[in-house]
Amino acid sequence: MATLLRKIGLIRLHDRDTEDPKHHQGSLKGTKGNQKNNANKHCQTANETNLLSTPEIKARKLDQHGKDKQGKDAKEKQQTGSKASSASSVPPLAPHRQHCTQVRTRRLMKELQEIRRLGDNFITVELVEDNLFDWNVKLHQVDKDSALWQDMKETSTEFILLNVTFPDNFPFSPPFMRVLTPRLENGYVLDGGAICMELLTPRGWSSAYTVEAVMRQFAASLVKGQGRICRKSGKSKKAFSRKEAEATFKSLVKTHEKYGWVSPPISDG
Repeated sequence: MATLLRKIGLIRLHDRDTEDPKHHQGSLKGTKGNQKNNANKHCQTANETNLLSTPEIKARKLDQHGKDKQGKDAKEKQQTGSKASSASSVPPLAPHRQHCTQVRTRRLMKELQEIRRLGDNFITVELVEDNLFDWNVKLHQVDKDSALWQDMKETSTEFILLNVTFPDNFPFSPPFMRVLTPRLENGYVLDGGAICMELLTPRGWSSAYTVEAVMRQFAASLVKGQGRICRKSGKSKKAFSRKEAEATFKSLVKTHEKYGWVSPPISDG
Protein backbone atom coordinates (compact mmCIF):
# COMPACT_ATOMS: atom_id res chain seq x y z
CA MET A 1 0.00 0.00 0.00
CA ALA A 2 2.78 2.40 0.87
CA THR A 3 4.50 1.53 -2.36
CA LEU A 4 1.29 2.39 -4.29
CA LEU A 5 0.97 5.78 -2.59
CA ARG A 6 4.59 6.56 -3.41
CA LYS A 7 4.03 5.71 -7.03
CA ILE A 8 0.96 8.02 -7.21
CA GLY A 9 2.88 10.83 -5.58
CA LEU A 10 5.76 10.35 -8.01
CA ILE A 11 3.44 10.43 -10.96
CA ARG A 12 1.92 13.72 -9.77
CA LEU A 13 5.33 15.21 -9.22
CA HIS A 14 6.42 14.01 -12.63
CA ASP A 15 3.40 15.59 -14.28
CA ARG A 16 4.07 18.89 -12.59
CA ASP A 17 7.64 18.83 -13.61
CA THR A 18 6.87 17.96 -17.22
CA GLU A 19 4.42 20.91 -17.77
CA ASP A 20 5.52 23.48 -20.41
CA PRO A 21 7.28 26.44 -18.77
CA LYS A 22 6.12 28.66 -21.65
CA HIS A 23 2.60 27.94 -20.64
CA HIS A 24 3.23 29.35 -17.20
CA GLN A 25 4.98 32.35 -18.63
CA GLY A 26 2.09 33.02 -21.07
CA SER A 27 -0.38 32.76 -18.26
CA LEU A 28 1.66 35.12 -16.16
CA LYS A 29 2.00 37.54 -19.09
CA GLY A 30 -1.74 37.40 -19.76
CA THR A 31 -2.51 38.06 -16.14
CA LYS A 32 -0.06 40.92 -15.99
CA GLY A 33 -1.48 42.31 -19.28
CA ASN A 34 -5.00 42.25 -18.00
CA GLN A 35 -3.95 43.92 -14.80
CA LYS A 36 -2.09 46.57 -16.81
CA ASN A 37 -5.07 47.18 -19.11
CA ASN A 38 -7.43 47.45 -16.14
CA ALA A 39 -5.04 49.81 -14.48
CA ASN A 40 -4.87 51.92 -17.66
CA LYS A 41 -8.66 51.99 -17.90
CA HIS A 42 -8.96 52.99 -14.31
CA CYS A 43 -6.44 55.72 -14.82
CA GLN A 44 -8.26 56.99 -17.89
CA THR A 45 -11.54 57.12 -16.00
CA ALA A 46 -9.91 58.83 -13.10
CA ASN A 47 -8.25 61.32 -15.44
CA GLU A 48 -11.55 62.03 -17.22
CA THR A 49 -13.26 62.58 -13.89
CA ASN A 50 -10.53 64.89 -12.80
CA LEU A 51 -10.75 66.83 -16.08
CA LEU A 52 -14.53 67.24 -15.78
CA SER A 53 -14.07 68.44 -12.24
CA THR A 54 -11.64 71.24 -13.07
CA PRO A 55 -12.84 74.80 -12.22
CA GLU A 56 -12.76 75.96 -15.86
CA ILE A 57 -15.07 73.19 -17.06
CA LYS A 58 -17.35 73.59 -14.06
CA ALA A 59 -17.69 77.30 -14.79
CA ARG A 60 -18.31 76.57 -18.46
CA LYS A 61 -21.04 74.04 -17.62
CA LEU A 62 -22.74 76.39 -15.16
CA ASP A 63 -22.63 79.22 -17.68
CA GLN A 64 -24.17 77.02 -20.38
CA HIS A 65 -26.86 75.80 -17.93
CA GLY A 66 -27.69 79.40 -17.02
CA LYS A 67 -28.04 80.37 -20.68
CA ASP A 68 -30.31 77.39 -21.36
CA LYS A 69 -32.46 78.28 -18.34
CA GLN A 70 -32.70 81.95 -19.37
CA GLY A 71 -33.70 80.93 -22.88
CA LYS A 72 -36.38 78.58 -21.52
CA ASP A 73 -37.75 81.24 -19.13
CA ALA A 74 -37.88 83.81 -21.93
CA LYS A 75 -39.76 81.37 -24.15
CA GLU A 76 -42.28 80.60 -21.40
CA LYS A 77 -42.82 84.32 -20.75
CA GLN A 78 -43.36 84.93 -24.45
CA GLN A 79 -45.93 82.12 -24.63
CA THR A 80 -47.69 83.38 -21.48
CA GLY A 81 -47.73 86.91 -22.86
CA SER A 82 -49.23 85.78 -26.16
CA LYS A 83 -51.94 83.83 -24.32
CA ALA A 84 -52.74 86.81 -22.12
CA SER A 85 -52.94 89.16 -25.11
CA SER A 86 -55.21 86.78 -27.00
CA ALA A 87 -57.44 86.39 -23.94
CA SER A 88 -57.61 90.15 -23.42
CA SER A 89 -58.69 90.66 -27.03
CA VAL A 90 -62.00 88.88 -26.27
CA PRO A 91 -64.48 91.38 -24.75
CA PRO A 92 -65.91 90.19 -21.38
CA LEU A 93 -69.63 89.49 -21.33
CA ALA A 94 -70.17 89.12 -17.59
CA PRO A 95 -69.94 92.86 -16.73
CA HIS A 96 -72.64 93.73 -19.31
CA ARG A 97 -74.98 91.11 -17.91
CA GLN A 98 -74.23 92.26 -14.39
CA HIS A 99 -75.03 95.85 -15.37
CA CYS A 100 -78.40 94.80 -16.85
CA THR A 101 -79.24 92.94 -13.64
CA GLN A 102 -78.38 95.99 -11.55
CA VAL A 103 -80.55 98.29 -13.71
CA ARG A 104 -83.50 95.89 -13.52
CA THR A 105 -83.09 95.44 -9.76
CA ARG A 106 -82.93 99.17 -9.04
CA ARG A 107 -85.96 99.88 -11.21
CA LEU A 108 -88.12 97.16 -9.66
CA MET A 109 -87.12 98.05 -6.10
CA LYS A 110 -88.10 101.64 -6.76
CA GLU A 111 -91.45 100.66 -8.28
CA LEU A 112 -92.22 98.24 -5.47
CA GLN A 113 -91.57 100.95 -2.89
CA GLU A 114 -93.78 103.41 -4.78
CA ILE A 115 -96.70 100.96 -4.96
CA ARG A 116 -96.47 100.19 -1.25
CA ARG A 117 -96.10 103.88 -0.37
CA LEU A 118 -99.27 104.87 -2.25
CA GLY A 119 -101.51 102.44 -0.39
CA ASP A 120 -104.60 103.45 -2.42
CA ASN A 121 -105.79 99.85 -2.61
CA PHE A 122 -105.77 99.96 -6.40
CA ILE A 123 -103.19 97.18 -6.64
CA THR A 124 -101.09 95.16 -4.18
CA VAL A 125 -97.99 93.15 -4.98
CA GLU A 126 -96.56 89.90 -3.64
CA LEU A 127 -93.22 88.43 -4.73
CA VAL A 128 -93.38 84.83 -5.95
CA GLU A 129 -91.06 82.88 -3.62
CA ASP A 130 -89.26 86.15 -2.73
CA ASN A 131 -88.21 86.57 -6.37
CA LEU A 132 -87.96 90.28 -7.22
CA PHE A 133 -88.40 89.48 -10.92
CA ASP A 134 -91.63 87.50 -10.52
CA TRP A 135 -94.69 89.35 -9.17
CA ASN A 136 -98.24 88.38 -8.34
CA VAL A 137 -100.31 91.54 -8.70
CA LYS A 138 -103.82 91.87 -7.27
CA LEU A 139 -106.07 94.29 -9.13
CA HIS A 140 -108.68 95.36 -6.56
CA GLN A 141 -110.57 97.99 -8.53
CA VAL A 142 -112.12 98.47 -11.95
CA ASP A 143 -114.68 100.98 -13.13
CA LYS A 144 -117.54 100.75 -10.62
CA ASP A 145 -120.10 101.45 -13.34
CA SER A 146 -118.99 98.40 -15.37
CA ALA A 147 -120.58 94.99 -15.65
CA LEU A 148 -117.26 93.45 -14.55
CA TRP A 149 -117.41 95.31 -11.23
CA GLN A 150 -120.93 94.03 -10.74
CA ASP A 151 -119.75 90.48 -11.45
CA MET A 152 -117.01 90.85 -8.85
CA LYS A 153 -119.55 91.94 -6.26
CA GLU A 154 -121.99 89.16 -7.06
CA THR A 155 -119.33 86.44 -7.01
CA SER A 156 -117.50 87.88 -3.97
CA THR A 157 -114.34 88.26 -6.05
CA GLU A 158 -112.11 90.67 -4.10
CA PHE A 159 -109.47 91.05 -6.81
CA ILE A 160 -108.27 89.90 -10.22
CA LEU A 161 -104.94 88.13 -9.80
CA LEU A 162 -102.24 88.55 -12.45
CA ASN A 163 -98.71 87.23 -12.78
CA VAL A 164 -96.02 89.59 -14.10
CA THR A 165 -92.49 88.40 -14.94
CA PHE A 166 -89.69 90.74 -15.91
CA PRO A 167 -87.05 89.80 -18.54
CA ASP A 168 -83.32 90.33 -18.12
CA ASN A 169 -83.31 93.57 -20.12
CA PHE A 170 -86.27 95.18 -18.34
CA PRO A 171 -87.19 98.09 -18.41
CA PHE A 172 -86.05 98.21 -22.04
CA SER A 173 -88.26 95.22 -22.89
CA PRO A 174 -91.85 94.70 -21.71
CA PRO A 175 -92.81 92.28 -18.94
CA PHE A 176 -94.92 89.21 -19.65
CA MET A 177 -98.32 89.54 -17.99
CA ARG A 178 -101.21 87.10 -17.76
CA VAL A 179 -104.41 86.61 -15.75
CA LEU A 180 -104.42 83.83 -13.15
CA THR A 181 -107.87 84.10 -11.55
CA PRO A 182 -110.80 84.41 -11.97
CA ARG A 183 -111.42 83.04 -15.42
CA LEU A 184 -112.45 86.00 -17.58
CA GLU A 185 -114.27 86.27 -20.88
CA ASN A 186 -113.71 89.07 -23.40
CA GLY A 187 -111.97 92.19 -22.13
CA TYR A 188 -109.00 91.37 -24.41
CA VAL A 189 -108.17 88.36 -22.21
CA LEU A 190 -107.43 85.35 -24.43
CA ASP A 191 -106.67 81.65 -24.00
CA GLY A 192 -104.44 80.82 -21.06
CA GLY A 193 -105.03 84.28 -19.58
CA ALA A 194 -102.93 86.05 -22.22
CA ILE A 195 -103.63 89.77 -22.57
CA CYS A 196 -103.99 91.51 -25.91
CA MET A 197 -102.40 94.92 -25.30
CA GLU A 198 -100.03 96.67 -27.68
CA LEU A 199 -97.97 98.23 -24.90
CA LEU A 200 -97.00 94.71 -23.73
CA THR A 201 -95.26 94.07 -27.07
CA PRO A 202 -91.72 95.16 -28.01
CA ARG A 203 -93.13 97.55 -30.60
CA GLY A 204 -95.58 99.24 -28.21
CA TRP A 205 -93.46 99.21 -25.07
CA SER A 206 -91.64 102.21 -23.58
CA SER A 207 -89.16 102.09 -20.71
CA ALA A 208 -91.05 104.99 -19.17
CA TYR A 209 -94.06 102.76 -18.41
CA THR A 210 -94.40 101.71 -14.78
CA VAL A 211 -96.14 98.60 -13.49
CA GLU A 212 -98.84 100.76 -11.95
CA ALA A 213 -99.46 102.51 -15.29
CA VAL A 214 -99.66 99.16 -17.09
CA MET A 215 -102.19 97.88 -14.56
CA ARG A 216 -104.35 100.98 -14.96
CA GLN A 217 -104.30 100.51 -18.72
CA PHE A 218 -105.26 96.86 -18.26
CA ALA A 219 -108.18 97.77 -15.96
CA ALA A 220 -109.45 100.23 -18.61
CA SER A 221 -109.12 97.66 -21.41
CA LEU A 222 -111.11 95.09 -19.39
CA VAL A 223 -114.03 97.50 -19.19
CA LYS A 224 -113.65 98.70 -22.77
CA GLY A 225 -113.60 95.11 -24.06
CA GLN A 226 -116.70 94.26 -21.98
CA GLY A 227 -114.84 91.72 -19.86
CA ARG A 228 -116.92 89.45 -17.63
CA ILE A 229 -116.27 86.76 -15.07
CA CYS A 230 -117.00 83.37 -16.63
CA ARG A 231 -119.87 81.62 -14.88
CA LYS A 232 -120.41 78.71 -17.24
CA SER A 233 -120.37 75.39 -15.43
CA GLY A 234 -117.22 73.40 -16.05
CA LYS A 235 -115.45 76.10 -18.03
CA SER A 236 -115.28 78.54 -15.12
CA LYS A 237 -113.31 76.03 -13.04
CA LYS A 238 -110.68 75.41 -15.71
CA ALA A 239 -107.48 77.19 -14.66
CA PHE A 240 -105.41 79.31 -16.99
CA SER A 241 -101.95 77.90 -17.86
CA ARG A 242 -98.73 79.78 -18.51
CA LYS A 243 -97.77 77.57 -21.45
CA GLU A 244 -101.08 78.25 -23.20
CA ALA A 245 -100.82 81.97 -22.40
CA GLU A 246 -97.32 82.23 -23.90
CA ALA A 247 -98.39 80.41 -27.08
CA THR A 248 -101.50 82.60 -27.44
CA PHE A 249 -99.54 85.83 -26.88
CA LYS A 250 -96.90 84.83 -29.43
CA SER A 251 -99.62 84.11 -31.98
CA LEU A 252 -101.48 87.38 -31.43
CA VAL A 253 -98.25 89.42 -31.71
CA LYS A 254 -97.56 87.81 -35.10
CA THR A 255 -101.11 88.59 -36.21
CA HIS A 256 -100.87 92.24 -35.17
CA GLU A 257 -97.46 92.63 -36.78
CA LYS A 258 -99.08 91.50 -40.02
CA TYR A 259 -102.35 93.51 -39.85
CA GLY A 260 -101.57 96.21 -37.29
CA TRP A 261 -103.50 96.71 -34.09
CA VAL A 262 -106.90 96.46 -35.78
CA SER A 263 -109.19 93.49 -36.22
CA PRO A 264 -108.16 91.38 -39.24
CA PRO A 265 -110.71 90.49 -41.92
CA ILE A 266 -113.10 87.69 -40.99
CA SER A 267 -111.92 85.72 -44.06
CA ASP A 268 -108.47 85.47 -42.47
CA GLY A 269 -109.91 84.00 -39.29
